[in-house]
Amino acid sequence: MRPIPILTAILVMMTLYLAVMERDALFALATSGEVPTLDDLADPGPSVQVEVAQTDGAADVDAMPGDTPVRVVVRRSQAQVIDSAVILRGETRAARTVEMRAETSGLVVSEPLRKGAFVDQGQTLCRIDEGTRTATLAEAEARLAEAKARGPQASAQLAQAEAQLREAELNRTAAARLSEDGFASETRVAATEAAVSAAQAAVEAARTGLESVKSGVQSAQASVAAAQKEIDRLTIAAPFAGLLESDTAELGSLMQPGSLCATIIQLDPIKLAGYIPETEVSRVEVGALAAARVTGGRELRGRVTFLSRSADPTTRTFLVEIDVPNGDLSIRDGQTVEIMIQAEGTNAHLLPQSALTLDDTGALGVRIVGDDNRVDFVPLDIVRDTAQGVWANGLPDQADVIVVGQEYVRQGVLVDPTYQQAQDTAPQPEATE
Repeated sequence: MRPIPILTAILVMMTLYLAVMERDALFALATSGEVPTLDDLADPGPSVQVEVAQTDGAADVDAMPGDTPVRVVVRRSQAQVIDSAVILRGETRAARTVEMRAETSGLVVSEPLRKGAFVDQGQTLCRIDEGTRTATLAEAEARLAEAKARGPQASAQLAQAEAQLREAELNRTAAARLSEDGFASETRVAATEAAVSAAQAAVEAARTGLESVKSGVQSAQASVAAAQKEIDRLTIAAPFAGLLESDTAELGSLMQPGSLCATIIQLDPIKLAGYIPETEVSRVEVGALAAARVTGGRELRGRVTFLSRSADPTTRTFLVEIDVPNGDLSIRDGQTVEIMIQAEGTNAHLLPQSALTLDDTGALGVRIVGDDNRVDFVPLDIVRDTAQGVWANGLPDQADVIVVGQEYVRQGVLVDPTYQQAQDTAPQPEATE
């Protein structure tokens, strides 16, 4: 049997033993600047203490009075007030979408417009053959003129009947006075009473005739309005400036009430719609500044114009809408966007991403230098990620954060900190108009 492989295996086993079981002793001797011997490694003595493996949350500071300080680099971080934001994903929506449908029947006599074309407000989209509708309008107008012509005659008849009534009433009064003095008979008085009654009946008849004429005029006017409205329905025009999302009805096609002429959408301004969870809805207000990024990297800015007061029954989220200018119509309906809505500011620390670490439970945070230069672990909440670092909260207003060597120490370990001057922070991004 060859001795070299056996010796090699023994050396590897000794190296692994020293690296695993005597790691802290080796590290302590290395930091003290002394070269260890095999006897030192076998018997570290009272000045070297082997650290027992334990979690960050279970270190016993009092149990390590003879620790050798571990050198680390520390940054003294001061909390700053930054603009907080509510971040959510949403989609773009057209400001208005309308399906233009026919209100009457007939053949289309206009040339079709193709989808994608821009149309102005009031521009004709579809025109329907008028057929006999013009003749119907002319007939209604003639009936209206005839009804109006009977008005003066009915008014004259009423005036004549009222004059005859006044004459009969005068005759009755005169006959009654003459009868009191004995100069008129009872028969004459009775005749005047009958004449008054007849005149009253004639007045009532004349008034009824005048009301009938007025009703005829109103009926004729309604017929004219209906005929005119039917003609107006022959032209289907764009209610606002926008883009055609479909071809207009083809020339010669038969339109029925409810048939689709075209679909038109308005993209300027365009809406950004998203849903805010109920835990964040109290932080958003109508009129708040908002920024968004569409797929492709283009950034948009606008203001919150609507915040729902009623939650979606399934997701328990609230709809929020943001108006964004879109004069060049480059933003399309239905694109995915990432929305950031400005909210009330919060205190946070700007930390380098390399300073972040995990504890034994998997919580994300940083290690700091606490009392008596002992290491402590603090879990963090990430507020914002920037090119200069991450903004996070969870630390006190001032903290000594370990930025180099945090992976080689545990909670409660004694350290010898070297302080690093914090770099100037870049201006905070704000949503502006």
